[in-house]
Order: sequence, then structure tokens, then C-alpha cells
Amino acid sequence: MDAPTANRQGDLLRFITCGSVDDGKSTLIGRLLHAAHALPDDQLAALADESRRFGTQGEALDFALLVDGLSAEREQGITIDVAYRFFATARRKFIVADTPGHEQYTRNMVTGASTAQLAVILVDARKGVLTQTRRHSHIVSLLGIRNVVLAINKLDLVDWSRERFEQIERDYREFAQHLALHQITAIPLSALHGDNIATRSAHTPWYTGPSLLQHLEHVEPDMAAGDDPLRLPVQWVCRPGHDFRGYAGRILGGSVRPGDAVRVLPSGRQTTVARIVGFAADAAQAVRGESVMLTLADDVDASRGDVLCAANDPAGVADQFETTLIWMDEAPMLPGRPYLAKLGTTTVGASFSAPKYAIDVNSFDKLAARTLELNGIGVANLALDRAVAFDAYAANRDMGGFIVIDRYTNRTVGAGLIHFALRRSQNIHWQAVDIDKQARARQNGHRPAVLWFTGLSGSGKSTIANLVERELHA
Repeated sequence: MDAPTANRQGDLLRFITCGSVDDGKSTLIGRLLHAAHALPDDQLAALADESRRFGTQGEALDFALLVDGLSAEREQGITIDVAYRFFATARRKFIVADTPGHEQYTRNMVTGASTAQLAVILVDARKGVLTQTRRHSHIVSLLGIRNVVLAINKLDLVDWSRERFEQIERDYREFAQHLALHQITAIPLSALHGDNIATRSAHTPWYTGPSLLQHLEHVEPDMAAGDDPLRLPVQWVCRPGHDFRGYAGRILGGSVRPGDAVRVLPSGRQTTVARIVGFAADAAQAVRGESVMLTLADDVDASRGDVLCAANDPAGVADQFETTLIWMDEAPMLPGRPYLAKLGTTTVGASFSAPKYAIDVNSFDKLAARTLELNGIGVANLALDRAVAFDAYAANRDMGGFIVIDRYTNRTVGAGLIHFALRRSQNIHWQAVDIDKQARARQNGHRPAVLWFTGLSGSGKSTIANLVERELHA
């Protein structure tokens, strides 16, 4: 990857705030926006007015109202939906997702975490590490986020106790040993008063690390490798006239140039890229994260849901997988029930086997389970009604993640991560043979056919089949 491309991708950090309910996530984001000078005067004036009407801080500004915009959120004092805010400093641009801490809205937290590169996990210094803290940390790890800020908030309510801060940090690190979190940075905070948000606070002279904003400006999150193979799910086929056919979509991996050999999956047809169509002029290259339109050298059958891949390193194609499933609906997951699975730009029929096991988010024990309840996490096999292109989630988060949709209500009821294809689904292939059906028909003097006798056990299928075969043979 060249330097301009790296800079274009690296100056934006997407992160989430998560943790248990009432840990101060919305207040923290409001303080960050204020510290980054991302609030214009009219918004500050509106915040002051809303703080007087809805706030919980008396005459002071209630920064939580900046992201808690729903009336139900203001009435109950909790975050319900995911709120996204953009802000920037001289060093970096940010997109932050404020996710709910209430257990009932864990599904919304999954939505916010699915595109994040870093997680700020808040802990109330009075309460310590709670079950929801563990659940969110587990989901963060499952979704491929490797950088975590352990924001130990409300330290002012425990008299800025260093001992309390260090105890919570030890408890969390001991728990996180079982998670794939590469970097954990603990920061003592008081989001309400702004301590250690933008600059180091005088209330914590024993803390020598960076403020939260300083850490976010300098952290280097895990980035996709520059040489990963091309992945471009087709979102739309543009056909304005008989002389143009373009394939539009967002590049989920690698890069592409005119002349590159590509393979269309799941059909397997191979061709080359003719053009990368731009508004003013054609582009010489397109990279991961960009939405583009390609034309191909040959007229191939590619439609919405197909994936254009690097010809020498294509994605896999299968219809059965082992997956990790996060269930997000009050109605439990029913093994064998038909659902819809949305993978990228394709939606297919799906069903799950009974879970191999469920995961206890506190102890990490693998528990026997017949189903998954609301907020349950487990491992189960997924069967689709047709083959799709995929990568393992560990290799490509976009190509290996999917959501589960209820066929009847159209509600999103789960999210899943593909581990690998079940090879038995790929063991049966149509073999091209020299002696085909037509040749056998000419030799035998009659047209071949297959008769299928079906029915309940003991109803006489085998007896009737034998009699029919005897008569036909005669």
C-alpha cells in the first residue's frame, strides 16, 4: 500500500463506548466533543437550554444530552439506540458510537461494535467489573476489536482512590486473559468533571499515562494488511444502455487496478477489469473502503450478491459453516427453524443446528444448550439454501460476518461470525463423464428415469419398489 493510501485510511479512528448501564458513556462522549472543540456556539446554547429542562446536573451542562436524543432516553436517563458522532482534532478524525449499556439493548451494542477499531469500556469505580462489562468485553473480542481502553469512571466518587483504580484494573485484566485483546490501557476518569479527558488531572498525580483524548490521537489500531486479496460484493449492476454494464459496490478487501484478473463467485467465471469508472475520469486504482464501479472485459453473469475476487486468491464458496452466534431477540433461537441470513449484499435462506455449546460470559465455560436465549452467545452450525462466497471472520470481518433475520417479522434477531466451511458440504461435485445419459439411452433403447418411493417407515416402499423394478426388467 502506498503512502497516500495509508494516510487516507489511517487518519480516521472508529471507536465505541460500552459497558454497563449508568457507567457514564454518553457523558464521556459529550466531554470528548467539548474538549475537541467540536461543539459550535449554537449547539452549546441549545445544550444549556436542554440541560435546564432535561438535565440531571442542576445548572451545569449535562453532556449526556448531546448523544441521548430520543425522548425515552431523556425520560429514563439511559441510552437505548446507537448514536454516532463525528469530531476531529489536529491529529486525527474520529467516528464514535455511543452504545447502550442496558442488557435489553445488547443487540444495539453489537451494531456499534461491528465497524469499530477500538472500544472504550467504562467501569463505574463504585461498582467495579459487572456482568454486562464482561458481556460487552466478550462481544468486543468476538467481533475482532483488539484495542481496549478500560475507562474507570466516577473516580471522584471514591475520593480519587489509587487503590480502587488498581484493584479494578487487576480484576479486569485477570478476566480479559481469556479474550483476544492485544492492548488494554487503563485510564482513571471523571467524565462528569472532565478529569483526564483531554489533559492529565491534578486529582490523580499518581497516574502517569496519557489522557483519554491523547491516547485516542496516538493509538495505532489493527489495520487491514495492504496485500490482502480483492473482495468486492456486487451491490448494483448499472445498465443505462446497451453499450455499458458496470458493477458497483464497496471494496471489502485488497485493491484493484484495470487489467487485474478477477473471479466472479460463486459461479467461478474468470475475467479481467477493464475500467474503474469515476465521475470525471477513470481511476488508476481503488482500495479497501472505497465505493467503486467496475467494468469487465467479458460479458459475465454477475448480479447483486455475487463477489468479485482476486483470481489468484479467491474467497471460499460453501453453504454450510461453523459459526459463533450472538442471539439478540427475546424469542429464542429455534434449531431447524427457517431464518434469513444476510451476508454482505446477498440474503439467503438459513437454519441452525442445535448449539454445540453456549458460552458463559463470566467464567468462559462451555455449557450444554438446546437453544440460545436473548443475549446468549454460542457455537452452532449454519446451513444455507445455496452456496455463497465467504472468508473466515478472523481473516475478513466484512466477508465473514452476517446477520440473522426473522422471515415473518423482518426483525434482526442475531449476528454471527463464520469460523470455517463444513467440508462435507463441498465433497459432492458434479463429475463430467464420457458416457452420459444420452449415450446410455441410445444403448438401452429407452429414456432413463428415476422413481422415488417415499412414505412412513413400514408402509411398503421397498416391497413396491422391488415389484416395479421386476416388471420393468421383464
